[in-house]
Amino acid sequence: MYTYKNRIRYSEIDKNGKLSLISLLNYFQDCSTFHSEDLGLGYQYLIKQDLLWVLSAWQIVVFRYPELCENIIVGTAPYEFRSVIGYRNFLMTTEESEQLACANSIWTLLDTKKGRPAKPTAEMINGYQLAEKLPMDYADRKIAVPGDGTMLSPIEVKPHHLDTNNHVNNGQYISIAMDLLADSNVTAEISQLRAEYRKSAVLGDIMYPKLIKAANTEIISLQDTDGNPYCVAEMTRRI
Repeated sequence: MYTYKNRIRYSEIDKNGKLSLISLLNYFQDCSTFHSEDLGLGYQYLIKQDLLWVLSAWQIVVFRYPELCENIIVGTAPYEFRSVIGYRNFLMTTEESEQLACANSIWTLLDTKKGRPAKPTAEMINGYQLAEKLPMDYADRKIAVPGDGTMLSPIEVKPHHLDTNNHVNNGQYISIAMDLLADSNVTAEISQLRAEYRKSAVLGDIMYPKLIKAANTEIISLQDTDGNPYCVAEMTRRI
């Protein structure tokens, strides 16, 4: 497993002094970027090959949110290629090997010129060393969105939401969803985040959020004018 060490910064914590869920997601996202870059399969490689990895789904399970100045180890490893799909695990631990969080992610490789899925190149297949799947309770990729729910105020996609692909960044969807939750103190209570990315939002798009509440779960569906989701985020509170 590819790993790097870090220390929880003040800019990464919530008002309770613990790592925020968004910062945790960004640690995992950055870890996969570092991994690919160190293998020579990162941003510039993909541009030259007219390829792009698009995140299709997240499942992040949190056991404990680390606190300010805690030392952590963040790791990642791909565990399967299946045609145009790549599967990757993530892990965050303390230096004493306490497991803080783990995750599963599903990615689709796209040919940016042809606008369709593409199979990984020989360099990718040879460069990424596949590992065993982490032992975790793997959830389904699809998140069901019930018909009922509460429509919230529309949100326009702004420049700060975008990444290098000129699409709304994966983490930005979750940040938007978190801000829409009625309880502003919910972050430290979330034990699992699931996110399904269905289509990319770009600058100027209007997202129409729908909130569905259950006993210990809240779903935010960020939708277009026709009710088709850009992203569906399901957040489960710790019982």
